[in-house]
Amino acid sequence: MKLRCLVLDDEPLAHDVIRQYAADISFLELVGHCYRATEALEFLSQQPVDLLFLDIRLPKISGLELAKTLRQPPLLIVTSAHEEHALESFELEVCDYLLKPFRFERFLKAVTRALALYTWQQPPPAPAPLPEPSSGPAPARLYLKADKKLVQVELAAVCYLESLGNYVKVWTNQQVWLTPRTLNSFEQQLRGEAFVRIHKSFIVNKLHIAYLEGRSLYLHNGKQVPVGKSYRQAVQQLLQP
Repeated sequence: MKLRCLVLDDEPLAHDVIRQYAADISFLELVGHCYRATEALEFLSQQPVDLLFLDIRLPKISGLELAKTLRQPPLLIVTSAHEEHALESFELEVCDYLLKPFRFERFLKAVTRALALYTWQQPPPAPAPLPEPSSGPAPARLYLKADKKLVQVELAAVCYLESLGNYVKVWTNQQVWLTPRTLNSFEQQLRGEAFVRIHKSFIVNKLHIAYLEGRSLYLHNGKQVPVGKSYRQAVQQLLQP
């Protein structure tokens, strides 16, 4: 997944900084550079984008005035040298407010937040039609002891498992189950399924992985899961195209 990005700033240096930072982030794709609000309006009318890097003090029309005119605005990250506009910016529900000059680490934090919001805003995929009774075997399931009940959970719905000593949290998009088992026992049971150990405390369903960034895996639901140092090479090989 990539976020299509537009930069709106009247300073060429600001464009250069964002261009250099974005080049090192796999999920960003810069599709345009505008130096005036009117240019950006024309660009957006012809080519919608997912994320707009927005300077505030621009000739004739400010960045915030521009944002207020957009009927369906993209995600917004404000990039400004002036902190006094922060309150008004957050009233427009911007993802983040980057105060110039900002470092790469701060930029990365802002765009990662934008990606998580973008992923969360996407409509869920249409449910697959239910198979006919004779179409094949039932989907694989886990049976968990949780809350004094025996719970049945489809494997495909499990995003990841998290160890808590002699207990394990089983995470789905809708619910979390706490069951009195060890993560090692789940690893043995799930061998041959779409699950991979990425940390001494985490097993992840490969079908739910969005991307690897730094020392974390990001899932399609926006969750962030750490990758252990000894598991990193195996995870990288897993995600090779």
